[in-house]
Amino acid sequence: MTPASPSDVRALALAVFAANGRLVSAGNELVAHLGLTSAWWQVLAALRYAPAPLTVASIARTMGLTRQAVQRIVDLLAERGLVDFHDNPHHRRAKLVGLTPAGADAVAGAERAVAPIDRAIAERIGAPRLHDAIATLQEMIALITERLDPSPITSHEKDA
Repeated sequence: MTPASPSDVRALALAVFAANGRLVSAGNELVAHLGLTSAWWQVLAALRYAPAPLTVASIARTMGLTRQAVQRIVDLLAERGLVDFHDNPHHRRAKLVGLTPAGADAVAGAERAVAPIDRAIAERIGAPRLHDAIATLQEMIALITERLDPSPITSHEKDA
């Protein structure tokens, strides 16, 4: 196997940027009739597929967004009755965010709207290539996180 070069990584990053841009614009177009944006849909979907309600910070980490950006979206979604807040037994101030029935309906509507494109992508690309792409992107995320996110300071280091 030929080793990958930094230019291969850059080409992949540019393709990811382009795909993200196209996904966002297509998402906006496909869910506009539901009164959603791609950003709102992303947050609703993160909550839909989480095993339990999440904090705003958890949603932001999962999506690679800032906590402030997610907080603005969550506040708008709450105003529209798509999410609600719950007490967090692990943190007094960081409320848990959960989907309301209306929020679950909105996610389902968005998924119905995008289903034809999802099917076309699945048919053209196929499961093995999609699974490889997912694994590759997850590995890139892990490596970037490992290299760029500050490591936690141990109590020993704080005392020094």
